Amino acid sequence: MPTVDQGRAQCRVFAFKEGLLSAVGHDVLLKVGRFRLEGEGSTLKASFEAGSLEVIDAMKQGRPNPGALSDKDKRTIEGYVRDDILHSRRYPTITFEATEIERDDDGAEVTGDLTLHGRTRSVTARIDREGDELVTRVRLNQTDYGITPFKAMLGALKIQPGVEIELRVPADVLAE
Repeated sequence: MPTVDQGRAQCRVFAFKEGLLSAVGHDVLLKVGRFRLEGEGSTLKASFEAGSLEVIDAMKQGRPNPGALSDKDKRTIEGYVRDDILHSRRYPTITFEATEIERDDDGAEVTGDLTLHGRTRSVTARIDREGDELVTRVRLNQTDYGITPFKAMLGALKIQPGVEIELRVPADVLAE
């Protein structure tokens, strides 16, 4: 069964600010530093280490905003994500297992069970081919998984409950 990890694939998380003081905050782009995907035929399984998220950059109007966050700011955000949001010591692994894969000429639609923060929910995602990669983007609501979105300054600055996950893998992961 073909297997891929962070060495050949990329998993990114986009978190978006909101609130009265959102102008002083940042949308944030993170990457999952350690994960593993296995896929073949109608099988697709994935595991992601919750404590491995790393801040890549602040985002502004959908684009990276280099220099907006210091290295110290990035480490602080990573600590919040790891310890206060995902509680990675208690819930170290995020898993996905496909229950159905429907292929078409342009890619596939995958439905499966996502276990995050100790809760399992059904998720459906579209996978499209972009060159030699398969790409999926899915929006998850943190509160569906019992996660309280980050907030500061008495809630005047917070992260939206909805975060976007983007996964890019070599096309051979879903080989027939």
